[in-house]
Amino acid sequence: MNPFTLFANKLSILFRRTRFRSELDEEMAFHRDQAEKDFIATGMPPQQAHTAAARQFGNATYLREQSHNLVTFRWETVAQDLRFALRQLRHNFGFALTAVFILALGMGVSVAIFSFVDAALIQPLPYIAPNRLMDVAENSSMFPRSNLSRADYEDWNRLNHSFSSLEAYGGTGYLLRTASGSEPVPAARVTSGFFRTLGVKLELGRDFRTGEDNPGGAKIVILTHGAWLRRFGGSTDIIGHSITLDGAAYTVVGILPRTFEFAPRAAAEFYVPLLDKNGCEQRRSCHNLFGVGRLRDGVTPQAAFQEMRAIAAQLEIQFPGSNKGQGAVVQPLSKIIIGPVRPVLLTLLAASGLLLLIASVNVASLLLVRSESRRREVAIRGALGATSARLSRQFVTEGLLLASAGCLAGLLVSNWAIAILKSLVPKSMADNLPFLSRVGFQTHAALFAASIAILTTGLMALTPILRLSFQDIREGLGEGGRSAAGRFWQRMGANLVVLELAVAVILLVGAGLLGKSFYRLLHVNLGIDPTHLATLQMAAPENSYPKPEQKVALFREITRRLSALPGVESVGITSDLPIQCNCDTDWIRIVGKPFHGEHNEVDERDVSPAYLPTLKARLIRGRLFAEDDDSSRSQKIVINEALAQKYFPGEDPIGKKVANGDLDPKSVREIIGVVANVREGGLDDDLWPTEYQAMYYSPGTFVAIAVRTAGDEKAVLPELIKTLHQLDPNLGTYGEITMTDQINSTQSALIHRFSTWLVGGFAIIALVLGVVGLYGVIAYSVSQRTREIGVRMALGAQRSTVYKMVMRQAGWLTLAGIGIGLGCAVGASMAMGKLLFGVQAWDAATLAAVAVVLGTASLAASFLPAHRAASVNPTEALRAE
Repeated sequence: MNPFTLFANKLSILFRRTRFRSELDEEMAFHRDQAEKDFIATGMPPQQAHTAAARQFGNATYLREQSHNLVTFRWETVAQDLRFALRQLRHNFGFALTAVFILALGMGVSVAIFSFVDAALIQPLPYIAPNRLMDVAENSSMFPRSNLSRADYEDWNRLNHSFSSLEAYGGTGYLLRTASGSEPVPAARVTSGFFRTLGVKLELGRDFRTGEDNPGGAKIVILTHGAWLRRFGGSTDIIGHSITLDGAAYTVVGILPRTFEFAPRAAAEFYVPLLDKNGCEQRRSCHNLFGVGRLRDGVTPQAAFQEMRAIAAQLEIQFPGSNKGQGAVVQPLSKIIIGPVRPVLLTLLAASGLLLLIASVNVASLLLVRSESRRREVAIRGALGATSARLSRQFVTEGLLLASAGCLAGLLVSNWAIAILKSLVPKSMADNLPFLSRVGFQTHAALFAASIAILTTGLMALTPILRLSFQDIREGLGEGGRSAAGRFWQRMGANLVVLELAVAVILLVGAGLLGKSFYRLLHVNLGIDPTHLATLQMAAPENSYPKPEQKVALFREITRRLSALPGVESVGITSDLPIQCNCDTDWIRIVGKPFHGEHNEVDERDVSPAYLPTLKARLIRGRLFAEDDDSSRSQKIVINEALAQKYFPGEDPIGKKVANGDLDPKSVREIIGVVANVREGGLDDDLWPTEYQAMYYSPGTFVAIAVRTAGDEKAVLPELIKTLHQLDPNLGTYGEITMTDQINSTQSALIHRFSTWLVGGFAIIALVLGVVGLYGVIAYSVSQRTREIGVRMALGAQRSTVYKMVMRQAGWLTLAGIGIGLGCAVGASMAMGKLLFGVQAWDAATLAAVAVVLGTASLAASFLPAHRAASVNPTEALRAE
């Protein structure tokens, strides 16, 4: 039959299927009758002839199906399989719903976490050829990466041959004149080729031109897209107009594109050229910049590092007073931008992968249990003539349906989870994570989801096929679907449960260690009393307070007015509040001690006389600052315990003096007191030697104010701002927050909290799935051993014996899972060591607690099937079997 005729026949049968089946049955009956008549004609008795004809004709169901396949379209049989699969799932709705729910949960969480990993670690930075961009910085024995001095940057830029361009940037802040007064705004100072080096094209206006960063150049500014919309309504007329920063007119020359991001200065709203050198930049020993360079074609990062290190060595010889011990660091810019969150994301990705593994194991367990329950059905269908291919196709169809439903639900869960996770990131943290704007269901996430979907479909389709060897099925039919099948499931199910419990242990240990780290982090000794402490930042316009005496008078008036507010006990002013960073530093030399160019770097804080008492920092020796410790007297400093122990071991530091590396007489300061260590850096940073200088000696314009209150410190914050603006409407205020909230919102606390919540959530889900899996195995085992238990009890076994038998099985599985899990958990915890604070990966208390919790939960889940087994009536059990 030619293809066209065959297609026409199939098409005609499609519209008269009922008639075709009737005719097919009639034809098959005719042939059986004819064979029966032939046998009778040979003298065979009618009953024997009927049997012989049926045997000769063969399996009627099989022949009917074969005929149907030959003369009909294949999709008709597919549709039949689909309808049958839907009926199966509808009749086993609980199974289908559970499988879809577990799959959606595992897939949704994994895809959501992967979308974050993709945005941060896989997608390239939004610059031209980002792999050629390098972070360029200095280093020393104390700092693996430290700021560049401006003089060193200029020499590096002049001498190197590795970079086609080497630019510098640094942070700063301005007071922006607005219609309602002055407002502090974050900004960045950059060299003129900064945006060209990154490969950023401006949305409006122009870039900085070469040479516009020379000292004495014009005051021009480029706005970020957000600042342009927020502060100037997105008006294009702003190009060429002036805005007032710190009382000076700056001309707006360009607008950055919406997609621009630069994490090291993520909060900056304005970019200005690196013009005149400030006081710090006039000294080679003062470091306040970082570098970013683009490698020339053919130059490797290692070659660039070797060249910059050679230049640093040359400068060390040339300027031993300022560059002793100064090296160079060249590393990919992506490492600086993504580095802090890489361990967190990789930990979460590993945790979500383990959760997906548990979900897959649970789904596989469900499929195996269901396969066992369908052995009789499959055996009967096979006995009636259904081929292995047809039965396999049926399982594939059911697997496809389940996997499709699970994956669609998983995509919904992932979208929901992405939105929830992004909303959990506080704005203060999100500003430093610009990749969050790229998080979504992008190409890589779609491919990841498709991979999970393909694996899941294969798992759901192949698991019952591989399990149900049809020859065994027929044998199983004769045994009533018991014995061999039950033993197989007990072995396979037990192995899967051990795997589930082991994975649950890993996640529980990880969550426990992260939780303990988070607790230790929040309860680290700060050296101050953070309760009832309100803080805010303030900026005084330089043109209104140009002289130190004017600033001192302002700060004294601020202290007087704020101290007079109801509920305020004391007021202190400082250059930097605690728990900020070890970033404002000073190089010191001990007067009277041998010096060989050592890099003695310490934290430096300028404080008012009442600042340390306001923090309740403990005075150990000597005295604190007095109101008359100002520029009219010789410089004095208060040091912390760490500085005293490091540079004056076994000595009384009171009365000793420190100075800069050149022993400049103007830099000599006398130590008048020692206070207990105050944690000036981050919560998880090392304690540094710190010197506190009298703020009234050389006051700045950007300061922080700490206010000790008798009652609720949060309630006094609005009154503080109001009082400052009553004193001078041009004072800029921002960052008002309580010290307790400040501690809770530090980057280290946020990272630890975020990791703890997510891994803890995964661990709880894993615990539930693992315990449910154990319950399923024990319950199935009990159901398969009902007859055996009935016989045992009929022969005199006590109920306590049955309890012990079932609980012993559960106990061994639990012990195996916990034992394997604990071993793996220690290894996994060591891998995430960067996220742990104050706790070891092998913390015995955490490991023991996890073992107790999981063991208790597992045995509790096993008690129900054990109780059911002990309640078996021997007579009814034997009769039922």
